Amino acid sequence: MKLYRLILAALLSLFSLVFSVAQKPVLSLEDAIVGPYTKFRIPTVRGLQWLPEGHVLSRISWDSLVVEDPVKGKKTLLFTLDELKLELKLVTGDSLSSWPSIHWKDGNTIWFSQDTTWVQMDVEKRKIVSVVRIPRGGQHADYCAGNSAVAFARGQNIYLSEPGKKIRQLSFDSLPGFVNGQAVSRNEFGITQGTFWSPNGNYLAWYRKDESRVTLYPLVDIRHRVARLKNIRYPMAGMESEEIHLFVYDRKNNTTREIITPGPYDQYLTNIAWSPDEKYIFIAVLNREQDHMWLNRYDVETGKKDRTLFEEEDSHYVEPLHPVRFLPEHPGEFIWQSCREGNNQVFLYDTSGRMIRNLTPGEYDVTDVLGFANHDNYMYYVSAEVSPLQRHIYRVDLKNGKKKRLTLVHGTHQGILSSDGNYLIDRYSNLQTPRVIEIISAEGKPVKRLLTARDPWRDRRLGRVILDSLPAEGDSPVLYYRLIKPVNFDPSKKYPAVVYVYGGPHSQLVTDSWLGQSRMWQHYMAGQGYVSLTLDNRGTAGRGFDFESCIHGHLGDFEVKDQMRGVKYLKSLPYVDTARIGVHGWSYGGFMTLSMMLKNPGVFKAGVAGGPVTDWKYYEVMYGERYMDRPRENPEGYAEADLKNYVDGLKGHLLMIHGAMDSTVVWQHSLTLLRAFISHGRQVDYFVYPTHPHNVRGYDRIHLMRKVSDYFDEYLKDQMKSSR
Repeated sequence: MKLYRLILAALLSLFSLVFSVAQKPVLSLEDAIVGPYTKFRIPTVRGLQWLPEGHVLSRISWDSLVVEDPVKGKKTLLFTLDELKLELKLVTGDSLSSWPSIHWKDGNTIWFSQDTTWVQMDVEKRKIVSVVRIPRGGQHADYCAGNSAVAFARGQNIYLSEPGKKIRQLSFDSLPGFVNGQAVSRNEFGITQGTFWSPNGNYLAWYRKDESRVTLYPLVDIRHRVARLKNIRYPMAGMESEEIHLFVYDRKNNTTREIITPGPYDQYLTNIAWSPDEKYIFIAVLNREQDHMWLNRYDVETGKKDRTLFEEEDSHYVEPLHPVRFLPEHPGEFIWQSCREGNNQVFLYDTSGRMIRNLTPGEYDVTDVLGFANHDNYMYYVSAEVSPLQRHIYRVDLKNGKKKRLTLVHGTHQGILSSDGNYLIDRYSNLQTPRVIEIISAEGKPVKRLLTARDPWRDRRLGRVILDSLPAEGDSPVLYYRLIKPVNFDPSKKYPAVVYVYGGPHSQLVTDSWLGQSRMWQHYMAGQGYVSLTLDNRGTAGRGFDFESCIHGHLGDFEVKDQMRGVKYLKSLPYVDTARIGVHGWSYGGFMTLSMMLKNPGVFKAGVAGGPVTDWKYYEVMYGERYMDRPRENPEGYAEADLKNYVDGLKGHLLMIHGAMDSTVVWQHSLTLLRAFISHGRQVDYFVYPTHPHNVRGYDRIHLMRKVSDYFDEYLKDQMKSSR
């Protein structure tokens, strides 16, 4: 009788669990698109950072700014949000609705910005000690905490605002096509800004961009009674490009000097960096062909080149992405990141240009440098040494090259090194873990766990995520993929499948991170009965230079072959209906969607290509010429990648989508392909977002993904719409 009761209790418990799971709803489309930023956001520790001295942390705790010594466990409340609101209102008249982004200038001073105002505050006295403003309309603001000044752009020129002084105009261009203080080269080569403060704030360097040779490209804005023409400067591959100069303003002497960089007008000035003593500027100068780079040092006082420290060349391309970084206690030495030995590695140099050693030799990519410690004896960094799917934190001895792995839990780790170099904030996730934040010692020992986030989707049913790899075929490498099975998966059934693809350089969609880095739209589709596959093909990041650069000169070749290996695997699965396979991607993924459909007729029953590149001669110089050279230099490659040459291969249903004000992949791409389909008598579907740029964001994205989902439902779900 006792055994019977135990069995009955176990059965009831199992039934209760199954019933509980069955009661959970699948994702709605709104939950999938908006939810990750609202009610399904993964919990975190707000404002977590190290103070500039020692190993004290600051963070936002409820309504207060708190500092904490994680070793001793001592916490101190600095001030509340209400106190900050009151002080800001009294001193500046500005209002706060929530916590701003807090930055530490030193152990007792914070700074933050609110709208067009930057303030510094003494946290002990809870008093604002510095205020500086810029006028409305100012853009690309760059604040220097050391001198409390803000550099900003307005119109074509750059200005400087300092506390207690009149705003100073630093450049005086008025002719069309000239711009100062903004990012250049269309944000390639790691360029994200147009201004560069010197370490002590005595100098300001900025880009001056001459786009006068660049052709005007028309965008049409329909949000007016009569639609208005908005011209942008868009340098297409093989056409005229920008001319970039660098200027330096001396605050003490109120003088401006140009850094003299003679060479072809269309060379690239990338990775700007200052020497610690503010005497020199370092520039990675790259030729337009992007196959030869010179790391040059320029004298700030004369503006002339002091020396070339070293050069790099490659028959495919050289792509400098990280400026020189000086060792804090050894200003005569710096590190340089480069792929010249096959992977992104870190090299130690002295300022004469002599390479001291490769600090991270091996067949793996370094993905981040966290800093230095113990009087510059150690460098801390993140790499993919364990697996291309994972990221781990390491320490290397700069003297003897010995390294130590500090993180052991599988997954994707990010680190922040404390100011004294004795501790790190380790943030990580993996396939099963949404987020963990903990403090570890410089030896990798756990000190304190700050957060173990719960699954934000625990009340929804998601598809099962599988990370795995496909074995090599011929001369192809192993390829990693992510497979998502449908909710309530039944192995005896046949399911439709959708391949979600990007496939372009600098991307990696498959990682050992929360849910395998899958998009929640894919889990929405799993709830609608779809299998989902994503694969990182050759040309993507995380696997070394050869893996990424092999696509040079013939985009859409290796990438498509690798994706079709994934489709071959998908078709081998007994629960996938091989007659109901779709493909979807945006931007480079749109190019891949079209390439896969047009070059493999009949494999895909439906495809949705968003914002697609269709002919690389219409794409911009910086990105396009890196991977395809100029059209006159590579006519065969451009013809092979021109999707207009494959329109007769269309079989299946195709929907193309584009933003009518797309300034990245201009509308001309899809319109010219659409014209080719028409001229060849091929029927396709087309949808335009009239006021959107390259990406459809905000709540309109729900409309977009409804359009995509409905298209697959119409053609992959046995002609029956799924229930909503």
